[in-house]
Amino acid sequence: MTRISEKIKSVQTRLSKAAGEADLPRLVAVSKTRSEQAIREAAESGLRGFGENYLQEAIPKIEGLADLNLTWHFIGSIQSNKTADIARNFDWVHTVEREKVARRLSDSRPENLLPLNLLIQVNIDDEDSKAGVSTEEIFELAERIQDLPRVKLRGLMAIPKPRADFEAQLSICRQMKHLFDQLKQQYAEIDTLSLGMSSDLEAAVQAGSSLVRIGTDIFGART
Repeated sequence: MTRISEKIKSVQTRLSKAAGEADLPRLVAVSKTRSEQAIREAAESGLRGFGENYLQEAIPKIEGLADLNLTWHFIGSIQSNKTADIARNFDWVHTVEREKVARRLSDSRPENLLPLNLLIQVNIDDEDSKAGVSTEEIFELAERIQDLPRVKLRGLMAIPKPRADFEAQLSICRQMKHLFDQLKQQYAEIDTLSLGMSSDLEAAVQAGSSLVRIGTDIFGART
């Protein structure tokens, strides 16, 4: 068993304990700055979803690992002039916060590919330094995305600010779950709440996250 496979097993154990009797969330490995070999090792342990932040770094990996049939999630900030390459190479985009970006992604999505799965990024703590829409803007943006032909809105994503106290983590994660449930009531295809990283995984899962994004606890600390 490799070091990466051991770490994946540890994360999966944490997920199982946090989920209890509920369905396990999907696990996306955050592979930014990681080598193709490290991603291959993670794939050999059963992972199929990988998240990348930087387009120029990601594309060579996606091309080099095409034989593995992986699912690629773009989880970084989106520049308008990068939307075409994102639309051509990724399966999911977690960081949509503007109609203009969603429209560009739709316009650039190749016809031979399935519609691109989108998540609206929510600035749940209303931090000036963090990307994402306010809670009041979610539903207007969602309505506008519904009209775009080559993308499919699947849900919400958030990165809550760090909280050391578990109950505080759980409270903010439950706020996100409430917003997700409201959106789900309006649109039948809403099924993904991307919430939870290494430091708040348990709180996110207990609140009802359906997808967690884990980097360091799978690949180790970046050097």
